[in-house]
Amino acid sequence: MKIAQKSIKTYLFALLALLSLTLQAKEPANSHDAGEVDTKEEVKDYIVHHLKDSHDFHLFSYTSDGQRKHVGFPLPVIVWSSEGLVTFMSSEFHHDDNGHVIVEKGGLKFTKIHSKIYELEEGAAEVAFDADHHATNAHKVLDLSITKSVFGVLLVGLLMFLGFSSLAKQYKKKQVPTGFGRVLEPLVLYVRDEIARPNIGEKHYRRFTGYLLTVFFFIWILNLLGLTPLGFNVTGQLAVTACLAIFTLIIYTASGNKDYWGHVLWMPGVPVFVKPVLAIIELAGHFLIKPFSLLVRLFANISAGHIVVMSLIAIMFTLKSELTVVGATGLSLVLSFFITLIEVLVAFLQAYIFTMLSALFIGMAVEEHDHH
Repeated sequence: MKIAQKSIKTYLFALLALLSLTLQAKEPANSHDAGEVDTKEEVKDYIVHHLKDSHDFHLFSYTSDGQRKHVGFPLPVIVWSSEGLVTFMSSEFHHDDNGHVIVEKGGLKFTKIHSKIYELEEGAAEVAFDADHHATNAHKVLDLSITKSVFGVLLVGLLMFLGFSSLAKQYKKKQVPTGFGRVLEPLVLYVRDEIARPNIGEKHYRRFTGYLLTVFFFIWILNLLGLTPLGFNVTGQLAVTACLAIFTLIIYTASGNKDYWGHVLWMPGVPVFVKPVLAIIELAGHFLIKPFSLLVRLFANISAGHIVVMSLIAIMFTLKSELTVVGATGLSLVLSFFITLIEVLVAFLQAYIFTMLSALFIGMAVEEHDHH
């Protein structure tokens, strides 16, 4: 036990040290000045930028021979332009003095402004801006790129497929789970016995356990990846949490039985003139309030956790003029260490809450009422 605790502490301190490296520079492809981040304004801009999606991975930066070096790797850019599908690597949007690189592909010109890809009008050689810094000679394209969040979703999907395929094969052979399957089994049983069965009921819980397991592990693993220096913030993207909430909405809408819709549309046991008002309220709760509570809770908690952790790490930069370098760094590491421990718990807790509420909403839709 002492060895395990020591390993966890070593890992967390190493994690914090690596996270501090990621604050050394802004994204070279999106930053106008790819220098060090050392002021409060630059730290604030960097944190906001970190919360957004990106077309490439920027791991860390360092200075060598007076030049700023950036370490990372590009991702595929896939856009639907005026002439059809166009693909190229995001590394072609390399940093230049103007901050807006023109990429020519298939006779078309593309540029990236504030992480959005634009197609330039025919004959344009550079981007023109109006007084509000809006591009006047370029228009947005349908962006189907493999961004950092999409890469994270695909990676977690692959890991889950491999892990659970191995566990399923062991169950099929009626073997006691071995290897990583021994880690997955108690979590699978927990979701089945503590979330699905009590909230959905003995009669229907098996139909929905697969979905609940997928959602739980998907969110939990992505939340944990968000605490690594890779810079993942997938569950902090509103589009991702909205999609997950819509999946739950579709499932409990399609699974709702006659009793459920009867209570929603024409509530029994209340005066007739009140029933239309209650129907409007119930429909709003079904289609708006329930999915909204799912998507906002996950999005807000994960985003807030990233902001707090990165803000505490940034103390070593923002307070270096008021404290010694050792003092500012020590304070940053101590505070970040405890917040990171809490975020590890929050990563599990948010996956649990989303899965629990999804099971609860599904259980309400399939519940069979006794009428006397």
